[in-house]
Amino acid sequence: MTDKQKLEQQLWNIANTLRGKMGADDFRDYILGFIFYKYLSEAMNLYADELLTPDGLQYSAIDEDSDTGKEYLAAIKEETVEELGYFLKPSELFCEMAKRGNGDGKAKFILDDLSKVLNSIAQSTMGTESEEDFDHLFEDLDLTSSKLGKSETDKNELIVKVLTHLDAIDFKLQDTESDVLGDAYEYLIGQFASGAGKKAGEFYTPQQVSMILAKIVTTGKTRLKSVYDPTCGSGSLLLRVSKEVDDVGGFYGQESNPSTYNLCRMNMIMHGVHYRRFDIKNEDTLERPQHIEDRFEAVVANPPFSAKWSASPLFMSDDRYSNYGKLAPKSKADFAFVQHMVHQLDDNGTMAVVLPHGVLFRGAAEGHIRKYLIADRNYLDAVIGLPANIFYGTSIPTCILVLKKQRENADNILFIDASQHFEKAKNQNYLRPEDIDKIVGTYRERTTQDKYSYVAALDDVKENDYNLNIPRYVDTFEEEEPVDLSVVSAELKGLDKDIQKTDASIADYCEQLGIDTPF
Repeated sequence: MTDKQKLEQQLWNIANTLRGKMGADDFRDYILGFIFYKYLSEAMNLYADELLTPDGLQYSAIDEDSDTGKEYLAAIKEETVEELGYFLKPSELFCEMAKRGNGDGKAKFILDDLSKVLNSIAQSTMGTESEEDFDHLFEDLDLTSSKLGKSETDKNELIVKVLTHLDAIDFKLQDTESDVLGDAYEYLIGQFASGAGKKAGEFYTPQQVSMILAKIVTTGKTRLKSVYDPTCGSGSLLLRVSKEVDDVGGFYGQESNPSTYNLCRMNMIMHGVHYRRFDIKNEDTLERPQHIEDRFEAVVANPPFSAKWSASPLFMSDDRYSNYGKLAPKSKADFAFVQHMVHQLDDNGTMAVVLPHGVLFRGAAEGHIRKYLIADRNYLDAVIGLPANIFYGTSIPTCILVLKKQRENADNILFIDASQHFEKAKNQNYLRPEDIDKIVGTYRERTTQDKYSYVAALDDVKENDYNLNIPRYVDTFEEEEPVDLSVVSAELKGLDKDIQKTDASIADYCEQLGIDTPF
């Protein structure tokens, strides 16, 4: 078992300590919040020890009440808030809280102190550059909630148990070349998503799909100036993009759900993304966009499928929608997200978005928008059909639209039908590594492959009245083998002889029994 797998298993076992006490969403917020608190504490301790090395001191040994200790803490706070974005006193570190709660092997009451510590993390950032990135990060960790237990003692015992188990795990943050903890955190988020049903789509995109989107938008590039996700959920898709290049200058996203917004910021920090390099906002992207003046080199998204939105006539004067002449219908915001993403896409950028199949062929306003994107702007670069039942909470087939403002292949559109290339699992289908490689390789090489892909001239799309339904372009029809009628005839004659023999045997038995035959 690798260090990564071992850590994943340890964290999942601790998560199950809470699992029997509350619903999936709740115990997810608690366990991920406590892991994040431990991460912040260990990162704080490591950095403070580094600052104190010339003095031959360790951070945990500082006397917080002495004049000398207060001077040290003031100087360290100034440095750490600038570098890490937050500050914790030695007495506020995770290991100290766990030790205090488990004194002499018995659970001591620490809930009040723990609440103060979690609040102090955000307070340490007030008035600084990192304030927005840490504000209300722990608001979902309600230590007074009856979900933790009926009595204060029950709540305290459960929290102390979780802290004690977590304290025994070495996060190995000193290994700066490894992202084992970040990957384990991502693993936990994925595990929670797999058991969250329909709600999972609100915060997590399956890693197989994230990988395809990430590889597509980074094609031909080793560095990205910026990456943006207008429906960023837990941030997994943004972080996946960073694994495909050497460097990403900035991560930008917007998320309407407050709890998921908190999770995204935690996920960023846990993966070592400096607070100055990400800008995540908590607002409704379509109604109140927060990065409207920015343009991004890579844009990725897995928006909620066919969500409702206001479609207010006021949006006809919004720069995101005004050129199209029509708005996406109130009952299906899919193209509203596409239009928003196109608006945010830089001229040299690539966007890839997951959508339900209906966007390929639905008419009315959606057909009008689709035609504008192809005929008037020529932004559509590729259409990729995915298998059904690969997303959490829905079994519908989906597709990926790839769009560019400056296309290298401006006279055609690539269609890929990957809908039959997957592995069946117990409750869900999934894309294997070879399936992902085939999709990405076909996109990059832009080839026509029998029953899999087709490079369609723009005239072909025009002849189909801008209907993008993949079977119109990729022929997946499998001819049945020809039937040899002489063989069939011989088989029927053989069956007839067998029937006659059987009838004769039955008649003989009936005669012996003295009864009439049934025929």
